[in-house]
Amino acid sequence: MRHLHTEFMKLRRSLSWPVVVLLPLIAVASGAIGTLSTEQGASEGWHTLWIRSIGFYGMALLPVGIAILAALVWRVEHRNGNWNALMSGASPTWCIVVGKAGVVAVLAGIMQVALLLTVIVFGTIVFGLPRFLPWEYFLSSILVIIACVPIAAIQSGLSMFIRSFAAPVAIALAATGISTVALLVGSTGAVVSPYALATYATQLGTSLVGGDNTSFDAASVSLASASLVIAVSALSTFLIMVVSTFALNRVDTRV
Repeated sequence: MRHLHTEFMKLRRSLSWPVVVLLPLIAVASGAIGTLSTEQGASEGWHTLWIRSIGFYGMALLPVGIAILAALVWRVEHRNGNWNALMSGASPTWCIVVGKAGVVAVLAGIMQVALLLTVIVFGTIVFGLPRFLPWEYFLSSILVIIACVPIAAIQSGLSMFIRSFAAPVAIALAATGISTVALLVGSTGAVVSPYALATYATQLGTSLVGGDNTSFDAASVSLASASLVIAVSALSTFLIMVVSTFALNRVDTRV
């Protein structure tokens, strides 16, 4: 917890917070505009607004947003000799790896909460939808947060070793595109990829929308789908952390 607190202290004036707020806002605003521009409008209520908001968000904005957050978290360490200070400190290597990945994961979780709250605000104020957002979207949001953890770990690892801000983000964009295509062609094994797992989790309980048809059938929010997300996320996060820690122990004191 001490390492997480230290990392968050470093982000007090970071651009991370605008990213956390603006990306969900862009996703939901785009979904709302798309809904308002169709003849059907929000014909299926909350379901329509949710799938129009979460579709592109899950296929691109979320993974790329996490990559941006990871790059921002590590940027301070790659400037003004901070890397040497970090590596020469008393903290064990694994604490550095876990602390950095942990703060990125927390920021990603906050970003998903921001999306959820933004959907509720738009649905209530803009569309005047009755009742409340269906419970399954709250459950799927929890699973999305869990699925974000391995992306946070791998992107933190990339930004740890790559000084460039843009390169890890470009890698995330390419990996997300490949993973999404794999899901579209029906490759269920694609969920072993952290990027595909996040996209899969965002679509639980709904479907991606392409015109009047769905691009692929999403799984329902069930014990099986939840167990899959949790198990794959836990295993991949553990492996990524081990590899990152080992690699950091092997490199010189400056990358």
